[in-house]
Amino acid sequence: MQRADAALSTGVVAGQVPAEIWAWVGSAPLRGLIRHFDGDWPAGDLAAVLAWLDDFSARHWDFRQGRERPEAREPAFDARTAEVVLDAAAALGMVRPVPPSRPAYAHLVVLGGLAHACVRRVAHAAHLLRTGLRVSGEVAVLGSFRPLSDWERRTLAHAGLPAEDTEVDVLDSAVRQVFGVTAPAEQDGVDAGHPHHSWSSRTYRPAGLPAVRVLAAPSSEPHRRRAHTADTQRFWAGHVQLAPGDAVLLVTAPIYVPFQHCDALRTLAVPYGCEIETVGVDPTLADLARLPEQTLSPGRYLQEIRSAVRSMRALHAALVAG
Repeated sequence: MQRADAALSTGVVAGQVPAEIWAWVGSAPLRGLIRHFDGDWPAGDLAAVLAWLDDFSARHWDFRQGRERPEAREPAFDARTAEVVLDAAAALGMVRPVPPSRPAYAHLVVLGGLAHACVRRVAHAAHLLRTGLRVSGEVAVLGSFRPLSDWERRTLAHAGLPAEDTEVDVLDSAVRQVFGVTAPAEQDGVDAGHPHHSWSSRTYRPAGLPAVRVLAAPSSEPHRRRAHTADTQRFWAGHVQLAPGDAVLLVTAPIYVPFQHCDALRTLAVPYGCEIETVGVDPTLADLARLPEQTLSPGRYLQEIRSAVRSMRALHAALVAG
């Protein structure tokens, strides 16, 4: 989707999203990228093209191979390939941040990630609220019990931040620091003895701002993996009683906007009838400068183009299934 940050209701999802997916996957930048990696564009309908792109990207751009993002292999590319990849990523909406399109939303959702990204996204959410964005419901900060890597812990320590144990711990610490709160007003959860089965919810009430809930969900496939973003979004939607027509603003990093926007359309907009807008953090904001900005390599962008393709394929399948 070339306008992956656009707010889309369920009605628009059913009528316009397939065309928008076509526009994104069939765009000149992505076709050029495929050609650069010696691919021949396939024939067929949207489902067939998405399946082909999924397979092609698995063979050429999957540097994670099932591992967490910090453990992905970093490929070595020549200068021309790096230029083609970075130009395509910019054209596909994965480089430059955009501001929210509305002055007010029902809910503001902050998506977790690597430790430094967690801190940046929480700070960006607070910046939006303190510069006039109105939220009538709550701020939801969604994470998981994923253990931090040694690299993440070192990054936090070098910035003078607590070296927490898990992603949701970092989010919780960032909320307390950025929003000036010390203890949750309400908390709930289940410690099932294993992070794949456990969940936690902590709600803070900062003065003059909406309630802020820090949530970690159980996995929908606990025998196979930890909870992922879609698990946590569904879990949050049930807790907050998401309603048709609710406008939800998601905050992530620009590189993840197409992928996480389509995931949110599938897990929130389609079943609940809400509207989704997804924006990336602006790394130039002064209040985010405490942590060094991570350099995003061509390999990272290719990996997340693959993530976007897979997310669009899952969204399209959900729409077809009705």
